[in-house]
Amino acid sequence: MTWRDNLPTVRGKIALDTALAPFTWFRVGGPAEVLFIPADPQDLSEFLAALDPAVPVTYLGVGSNVIIRDGGIDGVVIRLAGRAFSEIKVDAETHQVTAGPGALDSAVARAAAKAGIAGLEFYAGIPGTIGGALTMNAGCYGSETKDVLVSAWGFDRQGKRHHFSNADFGFTYRHTQISPDIVWIEAVFQGTPDDPAAVTERIDAITSRREQTQPIREKTGGSTFKNPEGRSAWQCVDGAGWRGKLYGGAKFSELHANFMINTGDATAADLEGLGEAVRADVRDKLGVELNWEIKRIGKPA
Repeated sequence: MTWRDNLPTVRGKIALDTALAPFTWFRVGGPAEVLFIPADPQDLSEFLAALDPAVPVTYLGVGSNVIIRDGGIDGVVIRLAGRAFSEIKVDAETHQVTAGPGALDSAVARAAAKAGIAGLEFYAGIPGTIGGALTMNAGCYGSETKDVLVSAWGFDRQGKRHHFSNADFGFTYRHTQISPDIVWIEAVFQGTPDDPAAVTERIDAITSRREQTQPIREKTGGSTFKNPEGRSAWQCVDGAGWRGKLYGGAKFSELHANFMINTGDATAADLEGLGEAVRADVRDKLGVELNWEIKRIGKPA
């Protein structure tokens, strides 16, 4: 008898040895030992409280910025999906937007625009969800999550609720100091009043720019590396000669050299191996250290 034979009773869905590749934008990766899709936040809290504390837990959103290794993930993978985790509420009087962790960043930007709330337009250019945005201080085009976040709350590994103010996050570039054990449930953002048409126009401009400069219709994961101090990551990848160069079934996009692509039959090992090969080459040729922005989780095959 193993821990999987004594899982907590839930109202959501539990599946064993479930393929995770379909849940990621790269479409690679091995199975979850246990996959749990909670029905709502209470279901999640009760599950965490009852789960053996020795069992590792991994949280997964839309899988837009992650490589799941080919050997899969031990323990429980919790995927926050469905209406219970993706609700977006706007307050026209305070110009605040409240969103769940599964809400798409772009949907938050659009909801704010419809309500005449400015300041969140940059989220239209980020391929991910609010949960991920909180975890990594997501941003683009000169704005970051730290600039608009008021507060957020989530559960710890024991299912206990914790509230955090913006100051608690200790935001830095693509990083926060909050424990990775916290799973986000809701966040509040502050905008400013503006004409809905003007906000929408700015969002459309961001969307158009992204479509023209990024391989958004490929199996990709957004920006692969963080920008090193005073440099652009794509320039480093390009300068080391890796734009469009195949590595197994993976390559860096010809359109944007900081976007890694699964050309069709790549493995997670291909993608991670490409990234490490580029990091080594950039270090040797340019004297620059590139650090991963994409999260790599799980175990090798």
